[in-house]
Amino acid sequence: MNTPWNHHGRFLFSALIVLATAAVFAATVASAATQSGAATVKTHSSSLGKILVDANGRTLYLFAKDKPKMSNCSGACAAYWPPVLTRGKPIARAGAKASLLGTTRRSNGSMQVTYAGHPLYRFALDMQAGQTKGEGLDDFGGEWDAVTPSGKHAEKS
Repeated sequence: MNTPWNHHGRFLFSALIVLATAAVFAATVASAATQSGAATVKTHSSSLGKILVDANGRTLYLFAKDKPKMSNCSGACAAYWPPVLTRGKPIARAGAKASLLGTTRRSNGSMQVTYAGHPLYRFALDMQAGQTKGEGLDDFGGEWDAVTPSGKHAEKS
């Protein structure tokens, strides 16, 4: 028998599974970043033009709701949009500008990489290098955009 409760119960259960999976993924990414030392930021050509990526080629994003050098993404937001964390001074490679790299301390004490003052993030659904599935999404109260080497948000052409 398919009652409304069964339908909603299955939906809630599915939503919890998705959130739990995203949280585990984000914790794994964050843990890997902090254990490996200094984060690396470089550039890569994409359908959006030249954008910033991490050492593994995964797209880096900025969040329009952030303030300069201050993240406004934590909890569930950080599960979907894992912050780029570092131990030590971040490293610029292949077209990224060392003069634009910096860090900001998150509320949990970890150090998040910034570029031109923007805290940087990955998108949990970008599973492979070069994917830009997070581009232009409006999540958690603000728009998410890939970052260009000049520190601006990328725009779809």
